[in-house]
Amino acid sequence: MIAAASRVPDHGRLEPWRFILYRGEARVEIGRKLAALAEQREGPLPENRRNQELARFSRAPLVIGVVSSPKDNPKIPQWEMFLSGGMAAMNLMIAANALGYGTNMISNWYSDVAEGRALLGVAPQERVVGFVHIGCYQGPAPERPRPDPAKLYADYAGPWNG
Repeated sequence: MIAAASRVPDHGRLEPWRFILYRGEARVEIGRKLAALAEQREGPLPENRRNQELARFSRAPLVIGVVSSPKDNPKIPQWEMFLSGGMAAMNLMIAANALGYGTNMISNWYSDVAEGRALLGVAPQERVVGFVHIGCYQGPAPERPRPDPAKLYADYAGPWNG
């Protein structure tokens, strides 16, 4: 799955992403750390909220963090490196789905908090693309409304003029 995830456009061959595998007891430990961080930030948590934080990484047998790890390069913009990480995340999900697993990608509050990223193993200069939860799903996957594709494109009509 990681090999498939790594087969993405990567201008300059910088490999501006990496993967962190959270599995086994580490998933439970992450939940404890996230619950403690949430309480530090918000004060005492109601039981249901605390349980939500405790279970964040233990709902699937494997969670793979896809991390944007930008490299200094005068020719390649940071946003392009982040997009490459997004493509790696999508390839990871497609590879897992092709092997028969269910996937779900989540970012959540801890992805935008320096302390949250640090406890998840993300360096200060890195950003979270998403956490891909991989496992087996019993029954049909829940569906959600999707956009109308006809509203998502237009033929080129010349330069933008507001």
